[in-house]
Amino acid sequence: MTATTPQVHKRPGKIIHEILPVGLLQCNCSIVGDTETREALVIDPGDEVDRILELLRKHQLSVTAIVSTHAHIDHVGGFRKLHDTTGAPVLMHADDLELYKALAIQATWIGMPTPEMTKVESFLKEGDTVRWGPFAAHVYHTPGHTRGSLCLYLPQDAGTIALPAPQLFSGDTLFEGSIGRTDLWGGSLDDILRSIHTKLLALPDETIVFPGHGSPTTIGQERESNPFLK
Repeated sequence: MTATTPQVHKRPGKIIHEILPVGLLQCNCSIVGDTETREALVIDPGDEVDRILELLRKHQLSVTAIVSTHAHIDHVGGFRKLHDTTGAPVLMHADDLELYKALAIQATWIGMPTPEMTKVESFLKEGDTVRWGPFAAHVYHTPGHTRGSLCLYLPQDAGTIALPAPQLFSGDTLFEGSIGRTDLWGGSLDDILRSIHTKLLALPDETIVFPGHGSPTTIGQERESNPFLK
């Protein structure tokens, strides 16, 4: 008798993805949800939480986790209100906790009121997986823009769902035609280039990149034409 491996039947990708530029610096907040379970992940709710909640209600989504790609104020300013409203845990990399605790200092840099802080439920690290509904996103620690910057990667066979293409939520590490600033607290040009070359450019060319600001791109496009990666 020979052993057999159970087959996992993947259903076609029915993903809800809303990108909402929020706040003074127009951070791209991503809401990624499932049409069947109605579970959602919210990435980088930097501000304008009422608009985020409106979209969640529109799609009848329940937030299972709130993830920070890094702890700059324009990406974390809405944590407290979104957590208090949804009860969803806040997740980030431990290397950015010091930066998160310095929200008051960050607020003075750009001349805005200091947002209320909330508890960080747990810390993500390289190799972790964030799960919600049928999805399973891989965590890449990509220091350089900040010490605790991270990216979330959804492969094409993300969990029990088959997506049209792999997806990367790159925060402020990789942009269309550019990379994240490295002249701020905890930044390092050597680190960000190492993160991009060793981790992000190792992904398939067809991977759709959703950056923390600006327009989507692909890994292939950035490999070919991003002047910072030559």
